[in-house]
Amino acid sequence: MLSRTEYDAVVIGSGPNGLSAAITLRRAGLSVLVVEAKSTIGGGLRSAELTLPGFVHDVCSAVHPLAAGSPFFNSLPLADHGLDFIYPPLSAAHPFDGGTAAALRHSIDETARSVGADEQVYRQIMEPLVRHWPAMATDVLGPLRIPKHPLDLAQFGLNALPSAQQLAKRFTTKEARGLFAGMAAHSIQPLSNLTTSAIALVLMATGHLRGWPVPKGGSQSIANALASYFRSIGGIIETDRPIQSMQQLPSAKVAIFDVTPRQLLDIAGDQFSSGIANRFYRWQLEKYRYGMGVFKIDWALDGPIPFTAPECRSAGTIHIGGTFEEIAEAEQRTSAGQHPDRPFVLVAQQSLFDASRAPAGKHTAWAYCHVPNGSTVDRTEAIERQIERFAPGFRDLILARHTMNTQQMEAYNPNYIGGDINGGIIDIGQLYTRPVVTLSPYQTSAPGIYLCSSSTPPGGGVHGMCGYHAARVALREGFGLPTPISLAGG
Repeated sequence: MLSRTEYDAVVIGSGPNGLSAAITLRRAGLSVLVVEAKSTIGGGLRSAELTLPGFVHDVCSAVHPLAAGSPFFNSLPLADHGLDFIYPPLSAAHPFDGGTAAALRHSIDETARSVGADEQVYRQIMEPLVRHWPAMATDVLGPLRIPKHPLDLAQFGLNALPSAQQLAKRFTTKEARGLFAGMAAHSIQPLSNLTTSAIALVLMATGHLRGWPVPKGGSQSIANALASYFRSIGGIIETDRPIQSMQQLPSAKVAIFDVTPRQLLDIAGDQFSSGIANRFYRWQLEKYRYGMGVFKIDWALDGPIPFTAPECRSAGTIHIGGTFEEIAEAEQRTSAGQHPDRPFVLVAQQSLFDASRAPAGKHTAWAYCHVPNGSTVDRTEAIERQIERFAPGFRDLILARHTMNTQQMEAYNPNYIGGDINGGIIDIGQLYTRPVVTLSPYQTSAPGIYLCSSSTPPGGGVHGMCGYHAARVALREGFGLPTPISLAGG
């Protein structure tokens, strides 16, 4: 414990989890300071003019199904603080050679009918999940614990624990298999890995329940709304304040870090140097594994991306990679340290639905592909060739581009170690045992120090649940205070 206390709690990092932890602590009546190294808040939620004046790009995250469905975010009056979600007609589309495409529609019926012979299988998988998801969301989006809805969670687990490769065997059409592959590739690991079905099912369920929205004005709007609400209830945020050691922090009863294990060791490693428990905790942090990175491009365009398939012109998110087999091969090769000629590419076209993102008549586009962790290989040609494959004439519309390799991603957001945007690989070995094997993943072995980043359950994504759960543990263990009333469904 720190001897003097200028604040009850200090939160290091103003990403969605850091802000969520700070809000939860402040709502419990504690004095809370958030310190941010950069000049703007938000972590992976920042937006900026990266290409040309008037073109607003999301620097990191872009489309936010988990934010729209977050039990914690939905407990806050974020709309009163400027957050306005825009919902494209289709959540996601997946084009194939020949000009056709599969699509995730809001309606389960419409999506099921669109995959033809796989209609009944799609219904069997998705209908129970969509029906029960609101009740069990906090069970899934939290630490390993006795679930509030064990039967629903068990049914979900039967489909979520297998690999995407295994679950996809239930489908026979290229449409259903391709759509599922694109969803599963968000797990950023080989589709043969166990639990890769889980992220696909969660993303599809949120698409059916709420859709995949873009925040009006850019992803920065989410961070701004969280910060505005935090300040409105008495919270304090200081920017341009990088922290390299514990000695730079103001005195507080607890410190909650929105960082990954590597940064926690850099800042507070001396706190884990004495005693068996501390040394064992440090050893586990040092063994923490990071996953594949990303190579990202933003474009200023002279018009919308000219996708051949009409579904792609109505979707905010496009999964580019062709068949299940093609995507699975690309992800496997990337995981093995290679750079496939035809990578899986995730595209967002926010300006189609949010006119504030570009000058009149112009558009923005955002994309990334997965690359080996730490790669500095320029993937511009491979990404643009993949888009051109399904949208002939795309390159003719490019006015300017901005690229970021894995090292540049990490320099921009230190939580992206080697370009890993999930804060560590979320495979079966680190699904619930992140960052270490413990029943309380948010509490470190050092008194008064907690972790709230995506390196804790439930992992990556803009949902704030890591921060919410970490703050609950800090309230109980650090202050002896009752934890907040559980969120809806939990």
